[in-house]
Amino acid sequence: MTKRVVPPLDRFGGVGEIKKRLRGSQLIYDNRDALAEALMGLFAVKITDIVDWKDGKVVVKNPKTIPEHALAAIKKNVLIIDADPQGNASTGLGMSYEDRKPSIYEMIHEKKLLSEGIKETLIPGLKIIGANTDLAAAEVELTNFENKEYVFKSIFAEINNFDFIFIDCPPALGLLTINSLVASDTTLIPLQSEFFALEGLSALMQTIKLIQQNFNNNLKIEGILLTMLDKRNSLSSLVEKDVRQHFGDQVYKTTIPRNVKISEAPSHGKPALVYDTQAAGSLAYIELAKEVILNQNKNHE
Repeated sequence: MTKRVVPPLDRFGGVGEIKKRLRGSQLIYDNRDALAEALMGLFAVKITDIVDWKDGKVVVKNPKTIPEHALAAIKKNVLIIDADPQGNASTGLGMSYEDRKPSIYEMIHEKKLLSEGIKETLIPGLKIIGANTDLAAAEVELTNFENKEYVFKSIFAEINNFDFIFIDCPPALGLLTINSLVASDTTLIPLQSEFFALEGLSALMQTIKLIQQNFNNNLKIEGILLTMLDKRNSLSSLVEKDVRQHFGDQVYKTTIPRNVKISEAPSHGKPALVYDTQAAGSLAYIELAKEVILNQNKNHE
């Protein structure tokens, strides 16, 4: 397979020529989302690593400031497995309901091959196994299986060509979540910056401890991610303080702010990073990706 190489900027006449061509182009600005997707596909690099949008104009970054970790991140092959019957991850990536089969349910119930369920997304290097409401029945059917906690691990055993695999779990500690944890190496815990979320975190930590003791002693906590953080809200700040005091380095330095664009993006069937590359929430997720990859690199040194 031919390896894609990001062409040097000099090939296009250098930074000065690119600025000259792009400056003040209303057409490019109006179609920046499509341009971002096209460039990601052609050059395997995020548009936000090369250009900024400022006051309605395209501003090309200095080549020396284009981060190497961002180039490395976009070259990763990533699979999302939607294990939540609500199918929010599938919706957020623009999957139609018809395209979500076979889901994990069909793999359990009809013995469909996992490879049949892997679908492309609009993001290069990112694939997904979709979910629909049929998956809710799997929660009941799994109770009839021998070794019911290991069903996902058995199904996912054939996956071997991805750098990262994310399993999106339902917001409940049932068999779908337990199977996901048993099949995983690590768990990344998103935590809303609200009081009731702290109670849920306590129950989840107890479940993780039981799984480590009985089913998967290699399971580790990848990190705790504070989401929907509103610095203007004193409760959010108190939750952040408590979590950091209790869990220390397990909490990511990056936090995801409460952001309108993040809320709007799923209704358009797009990830926030594609829907609005410069929104505060999108930029926060870019920082999170950097932190996750840097942590991975440290762990493998």
